[in-house]
Amino acid sequence: MTITDGELLPLKDGDLHVRQDGPRDAPALLLIHGTAATARTWDALTPLLTGSHRVIRIDLLGHGRSAKPADAGYTVPDHARRTAEALDLLGVERAAVAGHSSGGTVATALAEQRPDLVSALALVGTGPGMDAFTGPETGGAPATWPPGDELIRALVNSGFSRPGFRVPEELPDDLRDSLRDTPASVFAAVMRAPRDYLEERSLPDRLAPLGTPLLVIFGTDDRRWRPSSAGDYRAVPGARIELIPGVGHTPVMEDPIRTAELLLSFI
Repeated sequence: MTITDGELLPLKDGDLHVRQDGPRDAPALLLIHGTAATARTWDALTPLLTGSHRVIRIDLLGHGRSAKPADAGYTVPDHARRTAEALDLLGVERAAVAGHSSGGTVATALAEQRPDLVSALALVGTGPGMDAFTGPETGGAPATWPPGDELIRALVNSGFSRPGFRVPEELPDDLRDSLRDTPASVFAAVMRAPRDYLEERSLPDRLAPLGTPLLVIFGTDDRRWRPSSAGDYRAVPGARIELIPGVGHTPVMEDPIRTAELLLSFI
């Protein structure tokens, strides 16, 4: 399957880059990447999903090929609002939504804001609250901007743990290209947003009253979030929790086949 280059959707806050693959008349599945990542996070997974779904991927504002205005809001609710606006422009009335890492906070906020839009929710490597965070502190932009190759590789490498897994070369290249035209203040706001959202209220507390079907996927060797914290989501009635052995923070790339099987059986 050919991965599409995508299109730019004109939103009030700035253009949002969107990629669509699969039949346009199939059920919609929205994939949301994490902090300092892009829609390419899902490249290995997308071809496994398009046989049955219209797969929609976005670059959140401040990321990838989307606009990076210094005067826009970069809170999690801001990202969720713009995501809903994008789906409205695409004519999507109902979608299953999957978020990786902090993309799961945006997916949660989308379910809070637009329960009419979200049919089911899948969180992949998304910590339930800041007490589960075990990764490196990333409170703001580095002193040297844009960051050099060493820092970029450090940001990328902590997201993987599977023995023998080779990080695709295009991943640091993609991040480098994305950060080249990102103002340091935007990067700092983007990095701060998920922490602010989780410190305000945990994801299980937010999701429990919504009634949205929930799947949680964690790698047992996640180095950014304590894998046992997946059990915190049992506070959400009916939540399905799956742990993938020998996989780190990024199951969507480390084990896309197993991740796709779990997603498809759920949605």
